[in-house]
Amino acid sequence: MIKLDVISDPICPWCYIGKTRLDQALAARPKHPFVIEWHPFQLNPDMPREGIDRKGYYETKFGSREAAAETVATIMEAAKETGLDFDLSAIPRVPNTLDAHRLILWAEVEGCQQAVVDALFRAYFQDCRDIGDRDVLCDIADGAGMDAAMMHRLLGGDADLKLIVERDAAFRGMGVTGVPTFLVDRKQAVPGAQPAQLWIQVIDEIAGMA
Repeated sequence: MIKLDVISDPICPWCYIGKTRLDQALAARPKHPFVIEWHPFQLNPDMPREGIDRKGYYETKFGSREAAAETVATIMEAAKETGLDFDLSAIPRVPNTLDAHRLILWAEVEGCQQAVVDALFRAYFQDCRDIGDRDVLCDIADGAGMDAAMMHRLLGGDADLKLIVERDAAFRGMGVTGVPTFLVDRKQAVPGAQPAQLWIQVIDEIAGMA
């Protein structure tokens, strides 16, 4: 088996698109060699805990209302081509994702990381839920079979905050500047929301080397 580390942020639309394309490739090659683990990268490490208005944030991030609209249109076209159905304009706020990354970390320990990552993307992009809200995160945890009450207690503490920040910083130190970034066997970096066909080719090449 080969480790596939995925560095992402659950509020990143390209991460959702990239994950969906990877999933399509894995479905086409069910005997793929990958063991997948998700890792934290905060697109907005200085985001206020309560989040920020999405529309204003996009206009600031991309420089103008027109540039924001063009970027959103590009994302929506890519999402549609990938088979995803969501509307960025319907999302009211951009949340702080520190607690979401903590949930992803605990989900890996519980063996349900994929389910939690899926649920976070769906909650934010399709259901327009605030994944910076701890009650929402506990509900997602419960839906994945985790102990919601325990998650609420953990989220109320700060024992693993430093670990998330350190992991984020470590990937930045490795040269990761954007997400999604995929690390194949910790040797080859594959940046961006690559087409499913590329992943199929990667899997076939690995199979040919076996």
